[in-house]
Amino acid sequence: MDMSIAYGGSYTDNLIGTLLAIFGNVLVSISLSIQKYSHVTLAGTKDLRAFYRTKTWWCGFVLTCVGEGANFISYAFAPLALVAPLNAVSVLASSILGLIFLREKSKPKDFAKRYGLSFLGCLLTIGGTYLFVAFGPNSHEKLKAENIVNHLVGWPVLLYLLLEIITFCLLLYFYKQRNANSLIIILMLVALLGSVTVITVKAVSGMLVLTFEGTMQLDYPIFSVMFVCMVASVVFQASFLSQACKLHDSSLIASVNYILSTVLAVVAGAVFYLEFNKEDILHISMFLLGSAFCFLGVFLITKNRKKTKNFEPYVTMDMVNGVPTIHDKGLVVQPDSNCSFSYGALVNNDGVAPATHSVNLEQPPVRSRSSNASNGQPDLKRD
Repeated sequence: MDMSIAYGGSYTDNLIGTLLAIFGNVLVSISLSIQKYSHVTLAGTKDLRAFYRTKTWWCGFVLTCVGEGANFISYAFAPLALVAPLNAVSVLASSILGLIFLREKSKPKDFAKRYGLSFLGCLLTIGGTYLFVAFGPNSHEKLKAENIVNHLVGWPVLLYLLLEIITFCLLLYFYKQRNANSLIIILMLVALLGSVTVITVKAVSGMLVLTFEGTMQLDYPIFSVMFVCMVASVVFQASFLSQACKLHDSSLIASVNYILSTVLAVVAGAVFYLEFNKEDILHISMFLLGSAFCFLGVFLITKNRKKTKNFEPYVTMDMVNGVPTIHDKGLVVQPDSNCSFSYGALVNNDGVAPATHSVNLEQPPVRSRSSNASNGQPDLKRD
């Protein structure tokens, strides 16, 4: 098949894409910390949406949009295999900001035990990031509409999409029909959708960049197809992530989702965009080693994060209905930021939505005094 593909092999494009991805991930981490600080300051208010009226929350929202925009543009310059693992930078920045900016403290006797592993995880993440950036793929392609169509109709991509669809349908069947709420099953669904997301994001981003450079690509049908698939995969991916956050610990979700999403994103880049075709064994091995270091580093960082507070009930009496009500003392200060993600990778925020449960307690029957008299016991003084 004649595929008019132009591989430039430009290290400048790799550098631009890498810097944009790092900048975007750091900016997203800062914005989430600012938004969480806004929720912390309003923890005692009765209005659960009071943070919408604060400047800090909106400042964090604007920074989130700018950071995600930088991540989006980075896919047009650097290969998927290089951009996808860089989401570890967001986890690394979040852990540092959580310790400094939000002043998360622990007892001196627990500091070495908790933050020792986190510090080791930070070192592994930094070292792994350097390895896979230095030895990552350097293949570049002008993402014209014709090239994307040629990739899409190739038999390796069709086989990959077929296997992905079959796997997704099987996992969805077990999740919906068999009530299999395992963390691996839910996050595999997220990762499979994430691989579609990164493929479409790179295609849409590349065509937009070419359009801004003067080569119109927006009037091709493939652009509309990729854009619709991108939006749909993002929406469903967010839905599954939200369900995962309700059932499992967010710290565990952060590490497992990062590993699964990164692996499938790298495989998608290798199959769809042929990113490793011109790489030798040494570069591929060092890239895999750097990715493994990042996986282990993210796992160690998230392993020592604060766990969600256990349910601590206290009981009050509903004076209107006369029914005791159980309330949760451990209210979460950031209800709207349980999970957020960046094109297939989870940037986690600890917390679950508070719940109030009503409990109907059966009261024992009240016996009248006359029943005691019927049992042969003498009556007391009668007026």
